[in-house]
Amino acid sequence: MPKPFTKLNAVAAPIMRSNIDTDVVIRIERLVGNSVRGTLGKWAFGSLRYLPDGSENPEFILNREPYRQAEILVTGPNFGCGSSREGAVWSLQEMGIRAIIGSGFGDIFFANCFQNGILPIIVDKEIVDGLAAEVEHTQGAGRIGIDLEAQTITSPSGKQHRFEIDLRRRAGLLEGLDEVALTLQRDDEIRAFQAADRAARPWIHLARKSAGKSA
Repeated sequence: MPKPFTKLNAVAAPIMRSNIDTDVVIRIERLVGNSVRGTLGKWAFGSLRYLPDGSENPEFILNREPYRQAEILVTGPNFGCGSSREGAVWSLQEMGIRAIIGSGFGDIFFANCFQNGILPIIVDKEIVDGLAAEVEHTQGAGRIGIDLEAQTITSPSGKQHRFEIDLRRRAGLLEGLDEVALTLQRDDEIRAFQAADRAARPWIHLARKSAGKSA
């Protein structure tokens, strides 16, 4: 189950390149035969993080202090685009990322974040650029605050920005629940609907039973 997310005050790392796709987040060969949860964090951003000889690239921001401790990414437009690769989200989570702030995300990546306890926040590009500039100005020492209950971001200088989020997804993160667990919370409602539907349209359910027997 995802770890509950309520408030976070953490080091943020700006990675402002546009259209960083899931293959940049984690290369497909790192997932073939190795897609086990808990083993992928070291491969996140592998093509940026490591040099051809396997040593760390000192120019990559997450290899420098204090950004090594980053729990928040501030990203360029369309982060997480490309193939549907849940392993990309797993690798970010396993390297300690709890939230990503950007002006837009790949749709499947965005949904996968919620499924795995990462909060993706969409705000205007001007806000993203301002947050990145503040973090860079403080050389990573200025932290960003995120309050999911209040739906606010607080910049290192204290500026506050509000963000919107789907209420159901918000509830799942606050309680540490995935889609299955959220659905099971409504088990009584689902059973009541099924019972009412059987009473109102019994012929449909008889047809389903017959189809199941013939199968």
